[in-house]
Formats: sequence, structure tokens, C-alpha cells
Amino acid sequence: MLELVKKNIHMNRWKTQVDTQVTLDDDFIVPDTMSDIAQVILDSGEVQLEPARVQSEKVTIRGKLDFHVLYRKEEGGLQTLGGLIPFEEMVNVPGLEERDYVSVSWKMEDLNAGIINSRKLSIQAVVTLEVRVEALFDTEAAVALGALQKEDDGSGELTFPQIATKTRAVNAAAIALRRKDTYRVKEEMTLSGSKPAIGRILWMEMRLSGALARPLDGKIRLEGTLLVFLIYEGEGESETVQWLEESIPFSGEVEMAGAVEEMIPAIDLRLVHKSIEEKPDYDGEMRELALDAVIELDIRLYEEQPLEILSDMYGVNRELTVETGEACFDQILTRNAGKCKISEKIQLSGGQRVLQFCHSSGLVKLDQAEAGEDMLSLDGVLEVKLLYLTDDDSCPIQSVTELLPFHYDAEAPGITKDSVWYLEQGVEQLTAVMAGGDIVEIKAVLLLEVLVLQPVCQSVILQAQTSPLDRRKLKEAPGIVGYVVQEKDSLWDIAKRFRTTAEHVMETNGLTSEELHPGDSLILVKEIVR
Repeated sequence: MLELVKKNIHMNRWKTQVDTQVTLDDDFIVPDTMSDIAQVILDSGEVQLEPARVQSEKVTIRGKLDFHVLYRKEEGGLQTLGGLIPFEEMVNVPGLEERDYVSVSWKMEDLNAGIINSRKLSIQAVVTLEVRVEALFDTEAAVALGALQKEDDGSGELTFPQIATKTRAVNAAAIALRRKDTYRVKEEMTLSGSKPAIGRILWMEMRLSGALARPLDGKIRLEGTLLVFLIYEGEGESETVQWLEESIPFSGEVEMAGAVEEMIPAIDLRLVHKSIEEKPDYDGEMRELALDAVIELDIRLYEEQPLEILSDMYGVNRELTVETGEACFDQILTRNAGKCKISEKIQLSGGQRVLQFCHSSGLVKLDQAEAGEDMLSLDGVLEVKLLYLTDDDSCPIQSVTELLPFHYDAEAPGITKDSVWYLEQGVEQLTAVMAGGDIVEIKAVLLLEVLVLQPVCQSVILQAQTSPLDRRKLKEAPGIVGYVVQEKDSLWDIAKRFRTTAEHVMETNGLTSEELHPGDSLILVKEIVR
């Protein structure tokens, strides 16, 4: 048995993704301490997931919808109502094994807070749960021959086997690190002197913008911005509705043993916790705000490993029996970062005149991703929420939600239907301005970053066994053969067929390169080796 030098490759293989939709529907009574509902202004919802339970090709997902509703009171002014809707869903995942890596994420497809009567709300939501299954495994490939030992060549003498080997170059995207971690952002904000102190916070939004994560040696570096929007009532005699919009830049590092700067990242970032608490300043007025946010990092770090894998071998002075198998690994096709611009004009309904836009926010929702010719085609919508002041004293604050479609082609040379891609998406810019009458012009720039991996399965040599040559057949073979090169012939194929070496063929025929052409004539001389 010949000794083979093998290389181990640690792989992260995407196995499957199963999506299921959960419909949540519940009614909520307005507490006695709160005012009657005249109109719903804003609604929002976040899904809080517990760790998934995996058992026998099934994943059990438990969680709750944390919703908030900002409404106009019948007597005027604003108030906020919130609540939780628990759920449990069992998802069938064929082929799921206990050792697989399972991650669960969610997308809010629809959320609607409807008024049943002034004391009762109907909350309806459609949530898509995405169960993604990855397999962590090791694959081996022979890259060279080990040390050769003398053995009987069939004549009773001990000689070294002469083995011709052929290699092929492969770039394997080995998974270097697969982990989850969190990063906390704590910041202090102070109200400007032109704004009244805070009496009561009515509404809070916080989202990530332009967040990037990249590996350094022994750590992960994060940079981005937290976009914060608050609606609050002024304190004391200033109980008018106020709003505050701030951009809070952040940067920092998460310790990550094993990370190296040259690694290729595929890191998903999600805001999993957010809170803002009002605090008194030195004068005792509520003019300070303490921000607390937790960002979850779902980390994949890839490392390209250039390998020279043994693709073929044969014996020149020995018979050689080769056992082959299949090794599967990923190759990185491309990492593409691009921007998609959206510009649309929409018409506001309601008949009120817009005095001022208070706030605009956008959420990217991907509907379809399809591999085309050297590109990944992305189709989706940007869900835009606009909050604005009107000239109607009975309902001075209004909101509208619009869906703006987009299409983007990400360059990905060599992509196929079997390729696996990871998409990071976000909103870089979003503006809304009046364009005359009740027409609003919305402009946005979306950030779309794609990492494309190509699964590749190739034949590899598992083991090889030598045995002595058949001396009788060797003597019967002609000493010299004339050969005309055929279509698709290579120097390696010819040398293997006539049990010689490529170097010997080149020397005999005075060739200066291995390149052959159909119709070339070669002299093949039997090589006597011991």
C-alpha cells in the first residue's frame, strides 16, 4: 500500500432552507388607565425567538410578537399601547441531523392594527420563519505521494517503485470560523436647548444603517450607525408632541479567537435588543437619554486554501491499483458590493395638506433571488413609512406606508443554479420631499452585498496499491512504437497508455513543451526501469 499525503479541509456546507409562515391574530382591550382610540397612527412589531429545539428532522420554534401601536386619543393627543402574542411552530426539515448547524431568522411580512371599537384593537400579523441548515464536516484529499519503500519488482530484486503523478490546482473555501456573538452599544444623548424636557416617551424606533463587520487578527471589527427616532410629550406646560431624530455612529471590536484579517467574511448583523431611557440632567430636568442596543453577529469566516490535489497516477515499473472517491468542497466565485437607486413619486391620500415630514424609514424586503448568466438577479420592495404633520387640527399627525419595487443585478461570473449565496442588505439613504400638491418624491439608495459560493465535487484518490509487473507481457511489448496524436490526446494520457513518462517522451522526440496537436507524430520507446 502506497503512503499518500492527505490534506484535511474543514467545510461548511449549506444543506437546505425551509420557510414557513405563521399567522398571528389576537384582540387587545385598552386598559382602563388609557384613553379611547380614535385613530391608529403607527404600528410596529418585533419577533423575539427562543433557542430552537432540534429533534428527529423537526425544528420546534417558540417566540412572541412584541407589538406597539401609537394612536390618537378621542380627546386629542397621542398614546401608545403594546403587548405580546406568543406562538409555537413545528417545522419539518427532511435530512436534518443532530450534528447540523441550525439557525432561525424571521421576516415581518405584514402587520396590521385595526380598530374594533374605541376600547378594542385587532392585531394581525404574518411572519415568515426561515430555518437554515448547514453541515459542518471535514473532507480529505490526497495531495502528494509519501515516502516510497523498496519492494519486489517481480524479478526477485528489491527496487523503488517508479510512480508518475498528476495534480490539479484547486482553491477550496474552507470554513475557518462559524460562531455567534453579540456586541453592545451604550450611548448618552442630550436634548438641544430648543426642545422642551421629556414628559413621556410615546414612540421609539431604532435601526441599523451602513453596519459592516470585518475580521482582524483575533477579533471582529464593527462599524455603523444607529438611527434613532423618538416621539415624546413635552414636560409641564409644554405638553405638545415633540420628536427627535439622531444618527449615532458606533465602532468597536468583539474578541474572536481564530479570526485572521485575510479571511473572507459572511457576517449577518441583526439588532436584537433596543431601549431608550430618559434621565435627569444636572438641573433635574429630563433632558438626557440613555441608549442601549445589542447587535447579534452570525459569523462565517472563510479561508481560501490553494491545493494541488492528486488527480491521477500510474506505475512505470509496477502495476498500480488506484481506489478513487469523491470530495466535495466550496469555491468562492465572487464577493460583490453594489448600490441600487430608487426614485418614485407617490400620491398621498386623505386630503390634508402636508406641513412637514417628521420621519421616514425604509425596510428592504427581498422577494426573489435567481441565478442568471454570470449574475444574481434580485427583486424585492422597499417598504417606506412616512410620518408627517398636516393642517387638520383634528388629526395633526398622519402616517403612510408605501411599497417601492426594485430590481438589481449583482455580477457573479460562473454562478449556477447550484451556487449558494449570502446577502447583506440595508438602506444607505432615504429622503422624502413634497413635489407639489399631494405628490411626494421618495429617493433611496440600497446597499446590497453578495458572497457567492460554488459547491464542487471532484474525483480524488483514496488509496493506491502496487504489485509486481508481469514480466512476460513486458517482454512481448514492442520496443519502439510510432504514434499519431489524436483529438483530445494529452502528453500525460499517451505516456500512461504506453507505460512511460512524459519526460521520457519529450526527451525522445525533442519536445520543448507538453503541448500536442492532432496529427503530430511521436516515437515511443519502451522504458526499461528497475
